[in-house]
Amino acid sequence: MSNTPASTPRPSEITPEAWYLNRRQWMAGAMGLGLSALLPGWAGAAGTWATRPSRFSTDEEKNRFEQITQYNNYYEFGTDKEDPAQYAGTLKTRPWTVRVEGECEAPRTFDIDTLMKLAPLEDRVYRLRCVEGWSMVIPWVGFELNALLRQVKPTSRARYVEFTTLADPRQMPGVRSRVLDWPYTEGLRIDEAMHPLTILAVGLYGKPLPNQNGAPIRLVVPWKYGFKSAKSIVRIRLTDTQPATAWNKAAPQEYGFYSNVNPEVDHPRWSQATERRIGDLLRRKTLLFNGYGNEVARLYQGMDLRKFY
Repeated sequence: MSNTPASTPRPSEITPEAWYLNRRQWMAGAMGLGLSALLPGWAGAAGTWATRPSRFSTDEEKNRFEQITQYNNYYEFGTDKEDPAQYAGTLKTRPWTVRVEGECEAPRTFDIDTLMKLAPLEDRVYRLRCVEGWSMVIPWVGFELNALLRQVKPTSRARYVEFTTLADPRQMPGVRSRVLDWPYTEGLRIDEAMHPLTILAVGLYGKPLPNQNGAPIRLVVPWKYGFKSAKSIVRIRLTDTQPATAWNKAAPQEYGFYSNVNPEVDHPRWSQATERRIGDLLRRKTLLFNGYGNEVARLYQGMDLRKFY
């Protein structure tokens, strides 16, 4: 663990995956039954969402709802994969606003209902690849981030987009630790943010996002490692300089700003050449850009992807 602070837990030091996925499913049921209570005002909307299928969806077999909601990285609620499902019930997702500011002509604060009306909601079945070496296929409900950014009219100086997530120690027990420099921040180049693959997700499997999956609104960037997809976003800032990001600050030699899925660029402590799809026994080859190269490779034309990892 060469460059990681002593207080940073090793992502590889986790309880075996099977322990979580084979445990009794009472927690999943409880979380599902409590969803309408956690998201007041959304129960009706969840049943009436008008969504359309996305041309970007993969036709791969989707992971089960229980797998997606019980095996999570969300350090604000703990560092074990089970912690978010166990502790995220403390998160209050209403009322909720997202402030969009910085290098734009029309900075604005959006409430969650307004955000959901900015663009048609789509069913987006995306691969998720975690830097730790596991993957899932998740049916998100969301809309393109570019629909939000166009509302605030980015200026010519807007070269990057920074995302800041909620960091409330009263609701999030993990924020009381020093595992990361809170609040959690992430960033994209403006062309990455405007790409139609990049979405803001508000649900999965046709239901509002469970708290442990980043409720009420999160970023999803499917060609990058999962930690780039910030959860429970409260602020978006357009800037002319590359923003500092949470894991890059914690361990810059291990977690780069770009963090594109790349089987040829290993993490310093493990190979990225293969991955384990949650629920499968055998590993599979990792795909460059997580299999989305036809759509995004042009964004990095001429770049050294080993240097800009």
